Amino acid sequence: MLQEGLMHTSRLTVCDDNSAIALGSGDMPVLATPAMLALMENAAMLAVAGALDEGETTVGGHIESSHLKPSKIGAEVEATATLTRIDGRKLYFSVVAREGAVVIGEGTHLRFIVDRARFLARMTDH
Repeated sequence: MLQEGLMHTSRLTVCDDNSAIALGSGDMPVLATPAMLALMENAAMLAVAGALDEGETTVGGHIESSHLKPSKIGAEVEATATLTRIDGRKLYFSVVAREGAVVIGEGTHLRFIVDRARFLARMTDH
């Protein structure tokens, strides 16, 4: 059942593939901000995935987060998303990324519940 308080924690190991250099968001071998944001989105998606009706999924609509501290190659990073508010098809999350006990980023994330088939059917070739 979809309810406030649902949460999930997603984890990753910082590596060359998710570094600022590889993703083009910087020129140092540290966790890229886009990779941290993707980890936060992943945690939010998984927090509610089991509570949706068959054929439904969520898509990201907005994310706002700080990125407070760098994480070097080899570091273990986790992001926790907690569903804080439900407004029809809009789902609001609090998101926090940590390296160990240290908060490296925190913010909010909005996701929308969509019908997977209808969503994909609306896409057009460009």
